[in-house]
Amino acid sequence: MERTYVSRTFEGAELTIETGWLAGQANGAVMVRQGDTVVMVTATASRAPRPGIDFFPLTCDYEEKMYAAGRIPGAFFRREGRPGEAATLASRMIDRPMRPLFPKDFRNDVQIVATVLSTDQVHDPTILALIGAGAAVGISDIPHGGPVAAVRMGLFDGQLAENPSMPNLETSELDLIVAGTRDAINMVEAGAQEVSEEVLVEALSRAHQRIRELVEMIDELVAKVGRPKSDYPHVGVPAEIKQAVADLALERVDRAFREADKAQRDRQLDDLKAEVQEQMGSRFPDRAQDISAAFESVLKGAVRRAILNEGIRPDGRGLDEIRPIWCEVGVLPRTHGSAVFTRGQTQALSIATLGTSSDQQRLDGLGLAEFKRYMHHYNFPPFSVGEARPLRSPGRREIGHGALAERAVKVMLPPESEFPYTIRVVTEILSSNGSTSMASVCGSTLALMDAGVPIKAPVGGIAMGLVTDDQDSSRYAILSDIQGMEDALGDMDFKVAGTRRGVTALQMDIKVSGLTPEVFRRALEQARRGRMHILDKMEAAIPIPRQVMSTFAPRITTIHIHPDKIRDVIGPGGKTIRRIQEETGCQIDVEDDGTVSLATVDEEAMNRAVAMIRDLTESVEVGRIYKGKVVRIMPFGAFVEILPRQDGLVHISQLAEQRVNRVEDVVNIGDEIMVKVTEIDDRGRVNLSRKQAISELGHQGTNGAAGDGSQGA
Repeated sequence: MERTYVSRTFEGAELTIETGWLAGQANGAVMVRQGDTVVMVTATASRAPRPGIDFFPLTCDYEEKMYAAGRIPGAFFRREGRPGEAATLASRMIDRPMRPLFPKDFRNDVQIVATVLSTDQVHDPTILALIGAGAAVGISDIPHGGPVAAVRMGLFDGQLAENPSMPNLETSELDLIVAGTRDAINMVEAGAQEVSEEVLVEALSRAHQRIRELVEMIDELVAKVGRPKSDYPHVGVPAEIKQAVADLALERVDRAFREADKAQRDRQLDDLKAEVQEQMGSRFPDRAQDISAAFESVLKGAVRRAILNEGIRPDGRGLDEIRPIWCEVGVLPRTHGSAVFTRGQTQALSIATLGTSSDQQRLDGLGLAEFKRYMHHYNFPPFSVGEARPLRSPGRREIGHGALAERAVKVMLPPESEFPYTIRVVTEILSSNGSTSMASVCGSTLALMDAGVPIKAPVGGIAMGLVTDDQDSSRYAILSDIQGMEDALGDMDFKVAGTRRGVTALQMDIKVSGLTPEVFRRALEQARRGRMHILDKMEAAIPIPRQVMSTFAPRITTIHIHPDKIRDVIGPGGKTIRRIQEETGCQIDVEDDGTVSLATVDEEAMNRAVAMIRDLTESVEVGRIYKGKVVRIMPFGAFVEILPRQDGLVHISQLAEQRVNRVEDVVNIGDEIMVKVTEIDDRGRVNLSRKQAISELGHQGTNGAAGDGSQGA
């Protein structure tokens, strides 16, 4: 294929999509470049459908290559291994807008791979990967309803900005990623600093305008090099089977799905499905998969009709009604903070742990951040949905839900200068029936407040759903606090987290072609009302963060020393700092700027460690009186150690108020005496006077056993 490209200038930098010279055996391959950030995206499909499956097998991978930023991986093998959290989240971000636009009956394996080849740390490779995914599939022969494109929005001093640079994004009040087609938005991901719903709607509208421009750019490339879309074996349930299952089961399905208890409802529906399979099996032999699909279609239709026509949800709630909520804090005795948040049959147990700066997570990726101070980890064990299956390490779903809850709460944490702790929250989902990620937002907020973390405001979260009329797109119902069945059978999963003042995190996935701004506006307003109700319940459990932390949480004291003194605290090979830690039991972290953090649960040990560091790092001050120890005697005077490894000379004329003939007549080695610093000469030598110290302090306290040290070190 001939090398072909299209380009446009956005935000003062040229965006180029190029194809025809790399990865020629993929169905579609493009290079997307802006500035010195370059991402290659390929789309490949198997030649035949995967047999025996009833789903579309799509895989999206985002590959961070450390050479892209001129780095060598920090792992033991010095090569890229398992994707990090940022790469996993980017993979999910590509999947979410692309998946809904593939044909529902497409069964060929499709893999989209975005490889970051170069990054200038200014232009975001994630956005280029999303644009590249839309372009790679667009020029390929793989059937798809795109093209899809994406844009990132920021907010600076109340002004929206499109695709801000990565460094500028650090100070933005909004980090909003929007993906969609020419006609509508179908994916949203956002973190925000209590941004209002009105600003979000405006940002979404602005973003979609830019998406249209990007789609036009991709269409131009498709017109030049695009391949005709291939045909594929269409999978469908015969109308005869659909009708037979509907005639047999519709009335009973309509009754069963209205059972409010999830376990009871699932049991009734499973029994009914087994009965339908048995009765229909003899009539339609070897068509068990079609019978199952027909049953699911009947169930989906019944639920959606009840919501649209009657305003009745599976558990009998109104469209904007929140399930019963109860919260409890301090549920675990030895943890630093803990809370249970329960909404209907969804239950989250969140545990907060406080640590020191050495507990921060080191990030080995292509982003600007090197360390992570706040971590939220989300676990979804099988018992939470009444299943028995092997436990596995966290998957993409768990990582994604944890990251969403982390983003929602992070902006409400106090700065490290005010609260010098590393914070980890773990949420264990104990029971699941919809919106566990938003339950983890609520649970983690309560656990942090229970731990005494002075968060700026409580954060609550709610998941919204949507059911649209297949025949009339103007008919739809927005559902507050969706449960599992409504999520599975509905058209939208729209998660909104925030405080009473505004939104802190947003995530939306659409199963239909996309949504209009009016639906967004209504969904956000309904979510705001629901969030206020949830925050009322949370604040009833714990209105403000605890004023006293758990006795099991470390106390952290921060002191500052001159950077030149760091070596004195560390000592040769770390010998000195290890000795202090062993003697006091304190954990000590020293930063390059001279910040020293000490952590322990023992206040007395803390004071001893601080004193030891002060002794090591204190500088001699002219005019100050010290208690010192005589370490050497010469005919002309005595050398006195006033600080560790810092001594000065008391000349024989300065040993006493009267004339002294021999130094030994006044002091001996090992004596402790009070001395005043009179001079530090240009060579750093310290001159001391016992005579002046006696004059200022009086005769009391000038002997080896005396001296109250009121002005001493």
